[in-house]
Amino acid sequence: MKGSLSIRNVTLTYGKGEKRVLALDGISFEVEPNEFTVIVGPSGCGKSSLLYIAAGLLDATSGQILASGKPVEEPGADRGMVFQSYTLFPWLSVRGNVEYGLRRKGMAPEERARIVDRYLAEVGLTAFAGHYPKQLSGGMMQRVAIARALANDPDILLMDEPFGALDSQTRHTMQKLLLRVWEHSHKTVAFVTHDIDEAILLGDRVIVMTARPGKLKADIRIDIPRPRNPDVELEPDFIALKRRILNELRDEIDEDH
Repeated sequence: MKGSLSIRNVTLTYGKGEKRVLALDGISFEVEPNEFTVIVGPSGCGKSSLLYIAAGLLDATSGQILASGKPVEEPGADRGMVFQSYTLFPWLSVRGNVEYGLRRKGMAPEERARIVDRYLAEVGLTAFAGHYPKQLSGGMMQRVAIARALANDPDILLMDEPFGALDSQTRHTMQKLLLRVWEHSHKTVAFVTHDIDEAILLGDRVIVMTARPGKLKADIRIDIPRPRNPDVELEPDFIALKRRILNELRDEIDEDH
């Protein structure tokens, strides 16, 4: 089904012999079309590696990931990736970065301009279209990265701790921005984070992984009504969900040590 993401018994190992490390151990779950799924887990549990496999940037040792029902074997336009680091082309303007993928597709200039204008407006960067990455703050650079990913109209958006390097205030601003953009696009999203508040605020469900080797520990539905804003973090339902996820993670951290 278009926009679905199926993780099927994925195992990942690094190294050989005595240096062999099992990073992911038979992890399986499904992400439904248009669903915002957040993945959390202890450091080193393989959650970012899992996203890289889904993006086609890393090969699983065994198992399979299907995107829209098709096996993932390499990067593709059906999946957009947003990294924690600001992976912009420094020699291109904001507009040039957002339209990069559209140029590669050979899209006509008028159509490119329409799409780029739409997403620059969506992320609040219309006035900065001619600026270059070195002229932007971290939060603004990540807005460009999100606009660039969305402009290519992927079925699935993969986001690896995209706000992890931002200060608290900027992070909250970006969370609100992403919520608004997602409400408009309803893209399928797989989002990795260490931040439990962020996971609950953004997600339809939260996948909790075990300590390395990463396995599925819990699959928690977030039944907080949308639209949401950061004020919801003060509500009893939010606090109860946070306590539940923290308890799941605390058990893993305690066992790991």
